[in-house]
Amino acid sequence: MIRLTIAVVLATTLAAPLTAQDKPALFDSINKRADVTWGAAMKIWGWAEPGYQETRSSALLADLLEKAGFRLRRGVAGIPTAFTATLGEGKPVIGILGEYDALPGLSQQAIPERAGRDGISYGHGCGHHLFGAASMSAAIAIAEQIRAGHLKGTVRFYGCPAEEGGSGKVFLVRAGLFKDCDAVLHWHPGSSNSAGDRSSLARMAVKFRFHGKAAHAAGAPEQGRSALDAIQLTNHAAELLREHTPELTRIHHVITAGGEAPNVVPAFGETYYYVRHPSADVVRELYERLVLCARAGALATQTRLDVKFEGGIYQILPNNALSRVALKNLRELNDLEYTPAETRFALRMREKLPRPQSLASIGDVINRNGGVGRGSTDVGDVSWAVPTTGFSTACWVPGTPGHSWQAVACGGTSIARKGMNLAARVLAASAWDLMTDREVLEAARTEHGRRVGQTPYRTLMQEGQKPPLDYRKKPTPR
Repeated sequence: MIRLTIAVVLATTLAAPLTAQDKPALFDSINKRADVTWGAAMKIWGWAEPGYQETRSSALLADLLEKAGFRLRRGVAGIPTAFTATLGEGKPVIGILGEYDALPGLSQQAIPERAGRDGISYGHGCGHHLFGAASMSAAIAIAEQIRAGHLKGTVRFYGCPAEEGGSGKVFLVRAGLFKDCDAVLHWHPGSSNSAGDRSSLARMAVKFRFHGKAAHAAGAPEQGRSALDAIQLTNHAAELLREHTPELTRIHHVITAGGEAPNVVPAFGETYYYVRHPSADVVRELYERLVLCARAGALATQTRLDVKFEGGIYQILPNNALSRVALKNLRELNDLEYTPAETRFALRMREKLPRPQSLASIGDVINRNGGVGRGSTDVGDVSWAVPTTGFSTACWVPGTPGHSWQAVACGGTSIARKGMNLAARVLAASAWDLMTDREVLEAARTEHGRRVGQTPYRTLMQEGQKPPLDYRKKPTPR
């Protein structure tokens, strides 16, 4: 009878989700590792490697996890910079996502003035250096509790390259790497703290490459067929298309190649497009209409068109059962406040922001339930494969837009370090709750099945699509 009573007490204790005050060992682990975690984040920030080229960044995180006792699988899903790191045995299996790719054209020093870095053209304008490092720290903290016998189950870190336009996680999903997961957690740096049951925009990416004929633009213009003219007609047609698209559609582009000299008719040109909408099915339709715009440009200019499809990602499938866990932990653990030096930096940065916000807002937590974010992420495809939730912490000065030099600058300061540490604790606390409360996992699984059942998942990738490992490399004519 005594043994039975003890067993019941232990089982009850393990099954009940603990409060933030009951998890000191978890947070002590993260805090003790804070310097190592920040050191890793700053190395990744300094390297600022493009999508699918994050060789050093990926290896750094993988090596640290292997040193912590995780079982590594490197180069998964046919991607050299993708990996998984697993510790523990059996159920539940909780996944934690980590990213580490940078953005082009955002070279920046960690100062509140626009100033690039010599020899570096990329920058972490979305804070993925923080994303990967904090997720790693949380995974290690959970792993230590598994080894200590305080938790039962498995924790797995997913090294996810090329989130920015490369759709890396879609290939991890296609490779079946999430099939045994019970839930997946992620987070993202931002200028505020938020969590909740929120979706995102589905997106397809494509490069239109035009091949014409070079000629002297003054001496023999009639002999030329301009690839740049084809691009301009395509872009104009796309601008007209915008008027006849559903609400919340986003179509935007850059010209990545359009000639070298004005007196040479450009024989090669390339324009790079994103198409977005809250519904993947709408994105499919819009993509086909956009391709028609490019074909029209080629037809009118007598150039040859190559359509280089760069991949597609789904909108996030919300999961309220999981989002409540993350929201609760973010509210309980948010302790962000600025030192006098950080306040001075923030005030100087505010002068450079188009829409500055109150510095006091870092003490708040926003509930995003029911919203649709205006960004896109390949986390969306993960969320259709397994129940998933995420959150954001204030790693940038309030009001800082993502994909800006201001975000890169903040990402190299102690402001970002504090937001990253908060994210690691929220991730670890949420993973703990999910591993000790099977009812939440069951509710998340049931909700996931209901939502997927309403609109079954059909990847936006084309048949046989391979990871676009060269999508960040400069285009060359063929």
